[in-house]
Amino acid sequence: MKFKVSVFGVKDTTENIVEYIHKEICPVDLVITVAKAVTERNEISGYKGLTVLTEKYGIPVFEADSYSLTDEKTKTFLEENEFEIGISMGWQRLVPQAVLDKFICGIFGFHGNCGYLPFGRGRSPLNWSIIQGDTRFNLNLFRYDEKADSPNIFATEMFSITVHDTIRTAQYKNMICSKRLIRKLLTAYRDGNIVIRRDSKDFDSWFDKRTTADGRIDFRQRTREIYNLIRGVTAPFPGAFAMLGEEKMIIWEAHPFDEIMDFSAYAPGEVVDVFDGKMVIRTVDGSLLIERYECRTEVFIHDVLS
Repeated sequence: MKFKVSVFGVKDTTENIVEYIHKEICPVDLVITVAKAVTERNEISGYKGLTVLTEKYGIPVFEADSYSLTDEKTKTFLEENEFEIGISMGWQRLVPQAVLDKFICGIFGFHGNCGYLPFGRGRSPLNWSIIQGDTRFNLNLFRYDEKADSPNIFATEMFSITVHDTIRTAQYKNMICSKRLIRKLLTAYRDGNIVIRRDSKDFDSWFDKRTTADGRIDFRQRTREIYNLIRGVTAPFPGAFAMLGEEKMIIWEAHPFDEIMDFSAYAPGEVVDVFDGKMVIRTVDGSLLIERYECRTEVFIHDVLS
């Protein structure tokens, strides 16, 4: 069987993009995702099963038995079918060369940072951008090769990251720009005129993989650094956290509170006061209002988060 437009993905953002393409641009002929069992061997933040797309739109959904696409079921499926163009949304793994070679027009995906590829290659770029305090995000739609985030650029869109953005609102902006880029790509595909630029003048740099453990808050950091971490890893990611005694506290939402009040009688990480179930926490250079959190232990004034 020949599939013209295929989408790779494992997340709710994948579903959103498939629906957009299918309703607004052209039919999606195939969705390639992973079986639920694969999530037990891989940490996939925001995972969503996509068989619902078959129920809603009649789009075939192939569930690979490995995130690496190297299992026998996937190899057989690829060998028995033909493919024209692939779009990756929410697929945070390299695609093997054997799979890339099966797509006549290539597989295209997204990567961005505050600069231009190959600057900022690697994992979790939108999370890292918020955590590092970047104020813009340069989103590239590029053609995959066997390396990670090569500067094979088809087109680019840019958006701002404000101090009010969390990873989720930044994802909204990212999705709007992604849809614009996909429309451009599929128009060029229809016209048989996909042009790739490989003339980057930027230097190479790398974002490391982030894990749940990287969300631990260090109260020796400044308020803005703690705030950026919290908003950079909030839902649908695992969240920032601190320890209250032996109990883990996951902090989903917080904001800088005050940098002028004298809180020198409190240690960094200490609870200054509690209002409406929200905690004011002393920081090195001010204070933080923790507005939404999860903890099995009740919090009291003078408790210390570590």
